[in-house]
Amino acid sequence: MRGKVGLVIGLGIGYVLGTRAGRERYEQIKEQALKVWQLDPVQKQVDKVKELAKSGAMALPGALWDGATKVVKAASSQGTPGEKLDAVVDAGKKSAPAVKKAAKQTAEEVAKAVDDKTD
Repeated sequence: MRGKVGLVIGLGIGYVLGTRAGRERYEQIKEQALKVWQLDPVQKQVDKVKELAKSGAMALPGALWDGATKVVKAASSQGTPGEKLDAVVDAGKKSAPAVKKAAKQTAEEVAKAVDDKTD
């Protein structure tokens, strides 16, 4: 019994001391990470990513979503299975140019961002 009490007390003391040291180390790491985050080169890259996200690079997901929505609506329309299939194919064909344009725009924006990064 005496050994178990000593073990529990030892574990308790170790826990308290370990959590204090752990918290201090955590705070040190956090402080260093914040310093690195605030560096000018890091913030320049963050700004570039923000600009890219605001630009046409986000056109592709929107075009894909719109195309998928049209296809799903066509698939859930009334009619025979053959008519539904024809409607889905037509919706896909009509959406393809918008997706192609958005993909090209996105590729150009990403290439521009990469070129800017290497300069």
